[in-house]
Amino acid sequence: MGAVTRWAAAIAVAATCLTLDAQAPQPSRSQHGRLFPPQDLGLLEAPDRDEWQRPHQILDALGVAEASVVADVGAGSGWFTVRLARRVGPNGRVYAQDVQQEMLAATTRRVRREGLANVRPVLGRGSDPALPAGALDAALVVDVLHEIEDRVTLLANLRKALKPGGLIGIVDFKPGGAGPGPDPAERVPPEDVERDATRAGLALRRRETFLPFQYFLVFGRQETTATPDATSARTRAAAPARPRP
Repeated sequence: MGAVTRWAAAIAVAATCLTLDAQAPQPSRSQHGRLFPPQDLGLLEAPDRDEWQRPHQILDALGVAEASVVADVGAGSGWFTVRLARRVGPNGRVYAQDVQQEMLAATTRRVRREGLANVRPVLGRGSDPALPAGALDAALVVDVLHEIEDRVTLLANLRKALKPGGLIGIVDFKPGGAGPGPDPAERVPPEDVERDATRAGLALRRRETFLPFQYFLVFGRQETTATPDATSARTRAAAPARPRP
């Protein structure tokens, strides 16, 4: 079975499980109606995912390097977390963030197996990723936004977590039914992400096109520039008063 088929099967199983468990007490489901079930994480670990996910190109595009401080938002089983941790090295830090404790437990086990000591798990809640303010060189959000109800709030909170010049990379499945990913009705078009990011105080830096099944948008903080009227007012206020004739 190929990677595309396995991923499609995983999404189908996830949808079925969510339907059957709709009445079960799930505190985080009120904020996230389509969370991927932790018990199905193994279905997403296709051995050929590296070939089409192209993680090294994604990290290059975000400028992730030795000693960077980064976040894997919606870390899941930690597939990207361990790759980020290897890239930033012992002098860097990776925040493995998720809203499900089971996902963080799976990531922690994976990190320990890999012998990595630079990963810190972070349990978020709803659209609050609970990341430290002004700490991140980059935040990576892969295949997560279609699960988020309040995307603007999430993106605004990620903006607060960025250092000056920091970047947010959004990777999610392209509209339509081709390739792996969730049902076409659940996919978030890239133009919707760009609109939500603008409302959250972010500016689009680049649209990367090297991924076959996903779009990849890179955002940074919006530049704040003073209007001419505001600048003139500050200049007048700072200027010494002229003596009256």
